[in-house]
Amino acid sequence: MTKTSNITQARKDFPILEQHCYLDSAATSQKPVQVIEAMKEFMLNSNGTVRRGVYELSVQSTQAFDNVRTKVQDFLNAKSSNEIIFTKGTTESINMLAYSFTEWLRLGQKEITKTSDIDSGNKSTAAEILISGLEHHANIVPWQIHTNRIGATLKSIPVLDNGELDLEACKTLIANGKVKLVAITALANSTGTIVPVKEITELAHQHGALVLVDGAQAVAHQKIDLQDLDVDFFAFSGHKLYGPTGIGVLYGKEKYLNAMPPYHGGGEMIDKVTLTETSFAQAPFKFEAGTPPIVEAVGLGAAIDYINNLGIENISQYEHELYSYALSKAKEIEGLKIIASTENKTGIISFVFDDIGSFDIGTMMNEHGVAIRTGHHCAQPVMERFGVDSTARISIAFYNNKEDIDKCFEALAKTVRIFR
Repeated sequence: MTKTSNITQARKDFPILEQHCYLDSAATSQKPVQVIEAMKEFMLNSNGTVRRGVYELSVQSTQAFDNVRTKVQDFLNAKSSNEIIFTKGTTESINMLAYSFTEWLRLGQKEITKTSDIDSGNKSTAAEILISGLEHHANIVPWQIHTNRIGATLKSIPVLDNGELDLEACKTLIANGKVKLVAITALANSTGTIVPVKEITELAHQHGALVLVDGAQAVAHQKIDLQDLDVDFFAFSGHKLYGPTGIGVLYGKEKYLNAMPPYHGGGEMIDKVTLTETSFAQAPFKFEAGTPPIVEAVGLGAAIDYINNLGIENISQYEHELYSYALSKAKEIEGLKIIASTENKTGIISFVFDDIGSFDIGTMMNEHGVAIRTGHHCAQPVMERFGVDSTARISIAFYNNKEDIDKCFEALAKTVRIFR
């Protein structure tokens, strides 16, 4: 059986799809039975805390947990498993980095190894952090909070009328030499726009800036090779990669992770603790205070195994074919306007009508058994850029098929007729 036929047969691994036409995978993906069973099996037979005991269950749990770290390393082609930090999700990953990176700037980018290295200090007013106008709120709000905290400046790369980033403006913004970090999405959740991460990373590095990529949307749909991209930090969530909620990853180059101060304090992240001072462990443990999400990590590992079995390149090709089919159907609906006209998009169709509200569209589509997303998609600056309050959004995954697309646009056509 070919990989392509594997993909078309994979739908059977998602029993929930027998009852629902689900086209909101950009919000959260459905989970295959293999992921659910792996978590169940672990809880029934192997559950124990990690690195806290010498007994068999603790050893088994530790091995399972560490194996997932290695799986993530291989999946992303990171240089070392020490560069993989487990978090609750993309949002926590970015918040973690926003605090640790800006605190590192505030302290003069010296190596932080113990609590006495962290003092009240003076605010850093020269540094700039650069985001883009395509970002999810999770890659905006943390930077607002922490640039304000240390007195740094937050700037943004503007968005062109076609939905792409203005790369000429980006070059100008970076070239001033003040930018310390560029934080950008790889794939915009609101429009589906693909961002040229490698090009921006090369530009940033030329001017001494580091790069964080929000990979929450991209990681399930395209091959991520961190050593090829050469980004300094990368974040994603398990629940968008066909795994469970409550687990995410922050990747960082080891030299930066070891230099920055930790985000949380507590057990596991320490080297030595006295009542007056603590020295920190090396990465990744430095950033993993407390009992980690062990069962959720097992689920993430099972999801990565599942994706690897299908082949991420095959998934990407199949989804693009399905996306092209959906675009052709969208063009048949009178008055439908797609947000962001660039062809450099995939997986997401975000649209509006002049005479029908997006909430009304989503409500009526649900009445016809079709689940799509409506609202501002946690991307209000994008909505403002395109002069809308909200959009209706269709997002595609490999477990969808042409029948889903047909049902979706049949329901949309009926919805439009109701309001006209």
